[in-house]
Amino acid sequence: MLLFGAESSVIQVAVQKFKNQDIYRTLILSVVLHGCETWSLTLREERRLRVFENRVLRRVFGPKRGDVTGEWRKLYNEELRDLYSLPNIVRVVKSRRMRWAGYVVRMEEGEVCTRF
Repeated sequence: MLLFGAESSVIQVAVQKFKNQDIYRTLILSVVLHGCETWSLTLREERRLRVFENRVLRRVFGPKRGDVTGEWRKLYNEELRDLYSLPNIVRVVKSRRMRWAGYVVRMEEGEVCTRF
């Protein structure tokens, strides 16, 4: 019975991380990236977006127990990239800008752009 309880808690943790990842992707990213098609990002702003994303993902995936010492530690950036398989936030911004630029190029001359 104890083994089943341990399996149950592991499954619950995995489901919670999956839920948090979905919440990040559907709610937080959609709010943060609203209107990003028209942004002109500097390197400093790109870095700040990456830092924001890493902070949120560290909260989603939680700490990790170190291999050597056994102490809890924060996840490294490389580990976050491995766990979160979707493109990073800067790539999403750049791809949305390119998609929006395609819309603008295909517009007729007299047509007014309704989305900024």
